[in-house]
Amino acid sequence: MKNHRSNKNSKPVTMNAVENLHVIQSILHGTSDLKTRTITYQKSSGVIIYLESIADTEKIQQSVIEPLNRAIDDKGTVETVITNTELSFIEELHEGVGKLLTGSCLLSFDGMCGMYAVNVTNQLTRTPEEPTNEKVVRGSHEGFVDSLTQNLGLIRKRLENKNLVVKQYVIGQSTNTKVALVYMDDLVNKEVLSEIFRRIESISADMGFSPGYLEEFMEDKTFSPFPQMLPTERPDRTMAHLLDGRVAVLSEGTATALILPVTFLSFFQSPDDFNSRVLSGSFFRLLRMVSFLVAMTLPAVYIAIIGFHFEILPNELILPVKASLEGIPFPPIIEAFVMVFTIELIREAGVRLPTPIGQTIGIVGGLVIGDAVVSAGFISNVMVIVIALTAVASFTVPTYEMGASIRILTFPLMIAASLLGFLGIVMGLMVILLHLCKLESIGTPYFAPFAPLNLSGLKDAVIRFPLWKMNNRAMDALPQKRSQRNTKGWKNK
Repeated sequence: MKNHRSNKNSKPVTMNAVENLHVIQSILHGTSDLKTRTITYQKSSGVIIYLESIADTEKIQQSVIEPLNRAIDDKGTVETVITNTELSFIEELHEGVGKLLTGSCLLSFDGMCGMYAVNVTNQLTRTPEEPTNEKVVRGSHEGFVDSLTQNLGLIRKRLENKNLVVKQYVIGQSTNTKVALVYMDDLVNKEVLSEIFRRIESISADMGFSPGYLEEFMEDKTFSPFPQMLPTERPDRTMAHLLDGRVAVLSEGTATALILPVTFLSFFQSPDDFNSRVLSGSFFRLLRMVSFLVAMTLPAVYIAIIGFHFEILPNELILPVKASLEGIPFPPIIEAFVMVFTIELIREAGVRLPTPIGQTIGIVGGLVIGDAVVSAGFISNVMVIVIALTAVASFTVPTYEMGASIRILTFPLMIAASLLGFLGIVMGLMVILLHLCKLESIGTPYFAPFAPLNLSGLKDAVIRFPLWKMNNRAMDALPQKRSQRNTKGWKNK
């Protein structure tokens, strides 16, 4: 594993165990969870040093103390007595402190120019459960957990392949968070892989404890409304992307993996698409695409019709719509902003509150507020229906990040519609389309296979072809090119 920590102030381990202990206590500023245990082996006095908060005392007793006590009269070395698979000999005190912080215990004996480190980490793991954000009807119901080792095991269990490679790094000068890059060596694009390596190694920050931090450091366009990496909590989905030639980034302490590089259409695909038959999978994927357009443009279309293009409404709808607008003191743009803002408030409150209360707030808040604003004459009936349909459509996207992007893009399109009507909507959609065509994810065209057009990549784009028809992997169908930011060097943050 690679670390950016400097070892200029390293001190060698002395031949006095007590002196070594005092130096370690000084380095750790006398922390209260640093515990010690004296021990004697082959007439040499020693001390066992460990951090009580992250070390397993039972492991220390079984794998360190008991073997040394049983072999007290033997001539064997410590390496032959302690059978722990992660036993190492260190000669620098700062290296020993690093081992302590990862859950190891240190053995220091008088007369020895070094000390032993034994891994006795207290594994606080939980049972893999189905992710709440990525539920499926059919297929696996296992999800990632907060342990990096256990998450890698969940991937290894599904991919028993010699070409599966795991590269580990340490990110964050203060947090020292373990980060793992997982990929298939025979399938991954080597240029993309080397670029990912370069971006990971160039990260210089104090914290790096979540995928959100890594995503912001590694993505091409930070201020783009569209996510350029796909977060997932499902091992089966991660495995599928690895077999497509992509790279997964996992970190210690989080149950989310980042998939890169990805395309725009990857955010609308769900494991259910491939767990169901071709027609039903294609229908529901197409439904998500339509929901994306509805959620982004429906409020803007309503504002444009009311403000500029009332004549396009059928005669049967003119009178009901006109009657709902009578007595409303605000223009349609203000109505839409108030209702969208209210929906976002209710959604955010429902997420932050405990589950039973959150569901109650969502139902009661929506009913009460919707009925009250209409009865008070502040908002029209049709506007409430439009905003409700918009909210439901935005929740059909299987990835939360893309759903949030849709809701953000709703606001500028509403403003454009209030200024120029349908012309403003078309201009706004053209700007979004141009941005999608220009955007890249680690040097990979984001809007592929539409821009650049690739007919073979359309087999798994809007609709799903039968599996026996898809002969090419997803990454094989994508042209690789370097963005301007990549060729001119990566800014070290």
